Amino acid sequence: MSKGSIRKISGPLVIAEGMRDANMFDVVRVSDQRLIGEIIEMHGDRASIQVYEETSGLKPGEPVESTGVPLSVELGPGLIGGIFDGIQRPLEEIRRQTGNNLARGIEIPSLNRETVWAFTAAVKPGQEVTGGDKLGEVRETRIVNHKILVPPGLSGTVKSIASGDYLLDNPIGELVDDKGEVHKLFLYHRWPVRVGRPYKQKHAPTMPQITGQRVIDSLFPLAKGGVAAIPGPFGSGKTVTQHQLAKWAQADIIVYIGCGERGNEMTDVLNEFPELVDPTTGESLMKRTVLIANTSDMPVAAREASIYTGITIAEYFRDMGYSVALMADSTSRWAEALREMSGRLEEMPGEEGYPAYLASRLAQFYERAGRVSVLGSEDIEGSLSAIGAVSPPGGDISEPVSQATLRIVKVFWGLDAQLAYKRHFPAINWLTSYSLYADSLSSWFDQNVSEDWNTCRSRFLHILQEEAELEEIVRLVGMDALSAADRLKMEVARSIREDFLHQLAFHEVDTYSSLKKQNLMMRLILGFYDKAASALALGADIEKIVALPVRERIGRFKYTPENDIEGEATSVESQLAHEISDILDKEED
Repeated sequence: MSKGSIRKISGPLVIAEGMRDANMFDVVRVSDQRLIGEIIEMHGDRASIQVYEETSGLKPGEPVESTGVPLSVELGPGLIGGIFDGIQRPLEEIRRQTGNNLARGIEIPSLNRETVWAFTAAVKPGQEVTGGDKLGEVRETRIVNHKILVPPGLSGTVKSIASGDYLLDNPIGELVDDKGEVHKLFLYHRWPVRVGRPYKQKHAPTMPQITGQRVIDSLFPLAKGGVAAIPGPFGSGKTVTQHQLAKWAQADIIVYIGCGERGNEMTDVLNEFPELVDPTTGESLMKRTVLIANTSDMPVAAREASIYTGITIAEYFRDMGYSVALMADSTSRWAEALREMSGRLEEMPGEEGYPAYLASRLAQFYERAGRVSVLGSEDIEGSLSAIGAVSPPGGDISEPVSQATLRIVKVFWGLDAQLAYKRHFPAINWLTSYSLYADSLSSWFDQNVSEDWNTCRSRFLHILQEEAELEEIVRLVGMDALSAADRLKMEVARSIREDFLHQLAFHEVDTYSSLKKQNLMMRLILGFYDKAASALALGADIEKIVALPVRERIGRFKYTPENDIEGEATSVESQLAHEISDILDKEED
């Protein structure tokens, strides 16, 4: 354990001397107040330390002590439903002990040491186990069955283990490794946040992460284990979109990181998530959620740690075989923390003052996502999907954080302030957004939803693109200058926008659309387009086609409950055929 003293203080950066025996990324305790920090640079016996707490009042000469271990998180029962800060301090427990203000230097275990957990053993003494094998399980909530795993890197023979009620600090058994050393087994273990947890194999993205949001699932799908970015200006709906994804995405565990966002916005999350009902179980959404809260008024250095803390916890649940969705809101604030620390370290700045290693740090974060075969003797798959919100100043995605993110992620859901002002939500711009997973997921949609899924998707995107081109003409010479066929395209594009892409997050039926319902909606809109185009070719009047009563039913189809969608779709198709036939009969007369 290395001890030194403070030489210089510059905001969250502390330079300490006499630290020759310390290592990079060691956790240190700074001053007599024992503020927590991390070594981020070493020069001889001088260590540059980023301090995760307020440094006002520190003086040169005060002691600095290295703990000899890297910044790590505690992984075990008690994570679910927990609210932690960027370095995994339990905010609820701190409030109980110190009040509403976060005291400096406070040392509280991340996981509650007083809770008794009922452990059920899954292995027996004498059994051979390896890293990632399941030792047993704890029923953490009614939704989450917490699997107690052999820590990665540890293997050997179980010497003793027993079911029963345990505190976290009570050993549940012992394991003898190949060298004959005895290791005590606990319900939890620690893992360094900057090191990705190992796995056997990463798989190609061939399954979608179904979200129930039509613009995402149908037009710009995310793969299970994939990575996506949601850039958008203030007020464009990033937070509500992430709430929707957290509530409806087919994920077993949600990890939500509030990284540098406004305090009142994080307060909304903390207030709303416990009230949101998990649609699959009827329980509070918090029963399968971990929240990392590191708001903009908290020390800036802890923003960087919060991203790594969140993804390490997400990897831990992935290793149990769960499907995990991680929401990071927002990586722009994290990048700003990197920029501030880089400036104080006097590093050569890159574009707009961000450090030259910004892109590589972003890549290190996003590349920890994926669908993998987890460690252990059993063949189990887990997945971790990472969705990062980006908050570019003024909504300008040409800035470095957005551009570096776009080079890494394969799904771009571009939020548009103009759509938000028009009350079109989700305000995802269909002309600028894209998904590079669409081709690899196409066979899954064809086999599991409908053979015409990808055809419908392609036609929707083509019609929306043509509408954008026709709008230029309409602005110049007016709608009357368009041909009947082009007017029909404009009407169908409006139907796609208003009846399909527009989705009410607060409507009890429209808030979620199954893939089957989305496919029926696409078929109805395209069915109208095809029959109307045929009628136009036979001399029908465009005004009469546009005014067909069946269009109202097509528009209202999204409010049809899931149980009634097939019957309603058949009824609408029948009415459409009848009304088009009536128009043609009158034309002949």
